[in-house]
Amino acid sequence: MSNADAVIATLRSEFDDLAGLSSRFSDEQLAAPTAAEEWDVSQVLSHLGSGAEINQNALRVSLEGKPNPGIEFSKAIWARYDAADPRDRLEWFLAANEALTQSFESLGEETRQSLKIDTGYLPAPIDVAGFATARLNELALHSWDVRVGFDPAATVTPAATAHLLALSTDVAGYIGRPETLDGLAAVIAVTTAGPGQSFTLTLGDKISAAIGTPEQADGTLTLPAEAWLRLVTGRLKPQYTPDGITATGVVDLNLLRRVFPKF
Repeated sequence: MSNADAVIATLRSEFDDLAGLSSRFSDEQLAAPTAAEEWDVSQVLSHLGSGAEINQNALRVSLEGKPNPGIEFSKAIWARYDAADPRDRLEWFLAANEALTQSFESLGEETRQSLKIDTGYLPAPIDVAGFATARLNELALHSWDVRVGFDPAATVTPAATAHLLALSTDVAGYIGRPETLDGLAAVIAVTTAGPGQSFTLTLGDKISAAIGTPEQADGTLTLPAEAWLRLVTGRLKPQYTPDGITATGVVDLNLLRRVFPKF
């Protein structure tokens, strides 16, 4: 199984799990709060549904050899979902994500290896595995946003976590806010479990994370892999922080929570 195959299979399981949960939601549950603080359940599903339609179009035009239509295409989809009622948002989410998942699944082996997809927001087209992983990142984390509203002990699933660990370095650099550090500069050795991985987190004028153990560190952070994913995407607030996280040296979880705001 190629990496694209494995990510697409995980996309299917993540969607099926969220679809099975959300398809039973009452109107009250669709209006319930989520970990995405400004969005209720229907708005998170709206974001995932509109994103699925935008991704579906990016995949389609790339298969046809056409350019991505760009932001105006996306704005029209966002406006339609924003104007919809909660029940329509749910139904559109279910339909759009099923269609996108089936489109991924329908790609032949050669296409999965050779196709380059113009996302409309990255500087260059990316391969199917990268495109599917980006979608998995969005789906898995927003699924957690919904699920934790009903189960405070919810976690990002192990299958998704395994695929998203490598992507977490890019995310950390993208959303890290050095202005929150008040001049602090530090190198932190991060070790995850389930799966195990080592990262070097560098704090300073620029925030960066890289796979590997630093030669010297000002502190250490040991935590579950899924908690690391949630930390660098602003989802490790105290009420959602699992037991067993250890920190030494300059590491301060409250500081890191400020460095990595909600994504």
